[in-house]
Amino acid sequence: MTADDKQDSVTNDDAVLTADALKAMGHPLRWRILCALGDKEITVGELAKQIGTTQSNMSQHLDQLRNKRILISRKEANRMYYRVRNEALLELIGSMRSVLCETNLKEY
Repeated sequence: MTADDKQDSVTNDDAVLTADALKAMGHPLRWRILCALGDKEITVGELAKQIGTTQSNMSQHLDQLRNKRILISRKEANRMYYRVRNEALLELIGSMRSVLCETNLKEY
């Protein structure tokens, strides 16, 4: 096995982590959360208001995204702030939006 072969192979652990992250992003409400966040840091309450759901429901979905290592959070006083973990994930989300948005899925 050459160095290139090793680099091209994906371990089972990496495949599972990737599939789990994509499943988490695949939920419609979680996808709306990711699109609303973009490169900003937003509180649970602000996200709930923007998306139109309860803070409790929003917190559950944010926890899913955080547990799959897509988001990170920080607490300031009694508020929780969330943001996308890193630039690579932001780029992936942006690419998915541009490729999979309704206008790009229409047939010519």
